[in-house]
Formats: sequence, structure tokens, C-alpha cells
Amino acid sequence: MAMSGGVDSSVAAALLLEGGHDVTGVTMKLWGGASDQGCCSVADVDDARRVAQELDIQHLVFNFGDDFTTHVVDPYVAAHAAGATPNPCIECNRHLKFDRLVRRADSLGFDAIATGHHARVVTGPDGTHRIARGADAAKDQSYVLHMLGADLLDRVLLPVGTMTKDAVRAHATRLGLRTAAKPDSQDVCFITATGGRRTFLGERIALHPGRLVDTSGVDVGRVDAVELVTIGQRKGLGLAGDAAPRYAVAVDARAGVVTVGSAADLLAIDVVVGDLAWSGKAPPAGVELLAQTSAHGVARPMVLTSATDDGTVTGRWSEGPQRRVAPGQSVAFYDGDVVLGGGIAR
Repeated sequence: MAMSGGVDSSVAAALLLEGGHDVTGVTMKLWGGASDQGCCSVADVDDARRVAQELDIQHLVFNFGDDFTTHVVDPYVAAHAAGATPNPCIECNRHLKFDRLVRRADSLGFDAIATGHHARVVTGPDGTHRIARGADAAKDQSYVLHMLGADLLDRVLLPVGTMTKDAVRAHATRLGLRTAAKPDSQDVCFITATGGRRTFLGERIALHPGRLVDTSGVDVGRVDAVELVTIGQRKGLGLAGDAAPRYAVAVDARAGVVTVGSAADLLAIDVVVGDLAWSGKAPPAGVELLAQTSAHGVARPMVLTSATDDGTVTGRWSEGPQRRVAPGQSVAFYDGDVVLGGGIAR
């Protein structure tokens, strides 16, 4: 049982025990640097250990810091340096929680992996296991698990996926667990609230000033760090006094240029998605499905218009142009509430 020190994984462990499972709690030590938010602090490890004691189960700590740096932190920094917008929580799930941890569990002889994610594992008519939305729509985490394949889902348990968050907290309260009222983690664990992205990235890469240009290429201002600008950004561009809001609609980090435009300029009808992972057979071109482009976004109808030899697909929004998906962000594809797979926007 992957125990982060939060209430969800605490209750998940308790539910497994109540269901008759032999449970071992495991906390991954991932980030060794400063952390004052997220799920990687020393206090979180201590909370997980003490909950395991309350439940009378064994608790182990696995140090996967090197893997976390290689697969999450370094790509995060590289993406910003290239003008892309990374999603480190998804990469942590992909490479740590559902790869490195699974391989360690296999080597130790465990039968299954469980987490506290608000999502469900469902079985389709063809017997294929897929991720589906959790019972609590406001806390649903199926988007960040879109990359999980059917072979892995054969042995993944998500005990709180059928519960609302209120029910999870109520169960923790009944059991007297120390995490019952603990707030949810919110932001990227290795970005501190005090230093922010600027401090973190500035310690690892050079931050370069750049030009702000409008969609005609006319200079309209300057930014002091192109690497900190993301598509869709409005604040921090020094354009607050404009008559109409302007947003970053393109970032060319190599040239040191940020293009700004209106809300209409931020719209796009097509999305190109690569690095695809499907839980079963890839859907054919021409099929309409639902696409979600952020963890708490709304899934909207999209038609897969084409697939290319380089492993990308192009999707066209059925309802007309939508807010542009920043390169580096994940796109998850759904059939109703069931995840079909997803990839990374180009």
C-alpha cells in the first residue's frame, strides 16, 4: 500500500485490512531538497509511519530519489528551458508509483499494489481492465492515471475510488487516524511556496530575458525570464494596463520570444498528441471520444482525425476551437467515464 501520509492512502490501507488483505505500508522517499508543500516532506513520511502504527501494519520506506530526479525533476527543468509546460505529477505516477514501486513490489513477492487515488479500475466487456473516474467528481484523479495499461491494472487496487472525499474523512475520523483532518496536498512537491518556480529553475538553468511581440511580430514589451512563461499566462507579462487582456499564445525559448494575443488568439481547433499510451487497442481515426487537458478540466468531445507514422494523433474539437493546449501538457482520452489512454501535447 503506497502511503503518502495523506488521508486517502491512510483510509485505503484501512479498507484493505477490513477486506482481509495482508497489508504492508510503503512510503517512497523521492525528493531530498527543500519541500514545504505537496507530498514529499519529512512530516508526510512521519504521518505515514504513524498511521501504519495505528493500523498495526508494517511500514517500509523506499528511497527512490535518484529515479525521481531522472524521470521527474530533470525533465521538468528541461521542459521549461525549451518553452514547454511539464506535468511532473503525471510523470511521477508514470515512472515512480506505477513503475519503480511496482518493480520493487514484484522483487519482494507482493501480489498487488494499492494507492489512495480517487479513481476506479473497471472491467470492460472484452475483459480489459481500464481506469475510470472516481465516485467523487470534484476529487477525480483518473486524468493523472491515464497512462496505466491493462496488464498493470490486473493487480492495482484503488480502495477509495468508490467513495466521496467526505466519506473518506468520516471513515478516518471513526478510526481515529491522525490524518483525518489533514489538508490535501496541492502543488508540485519540489517547488517551495517561499521560493517558487523562479528560485527552483534559477538554481538549475540560466533564465534569459526575452521579447514580447504581438501576433504580427511587433514588439510590445519584455519579460525577464522566457523560461518562466507558459502558454495561456496573463499575469506577470507587464501588460496589465492594456485595454483588453492579452495572453501568452506561443513561447520560443530558443529565440527568446513570447508571442501575446487576445483570448481569441489562444484558441485552436486541433491538438497534436504524442507519447501515446493506450490501456487497450488504440481507437481508429474518425472515432469521437472525450478529451481532458488538465487535472480538473472538463472533458470535451473530440474526433481523432489522423494518426501518423511517428506515433502521434491529431484530434479536432467537435464543439469548435478550444483554449490551446500547451506543449508538454497531458491529454487524456475517455469513453464516457472510462479512460482509453492519452499522451502529451506537441
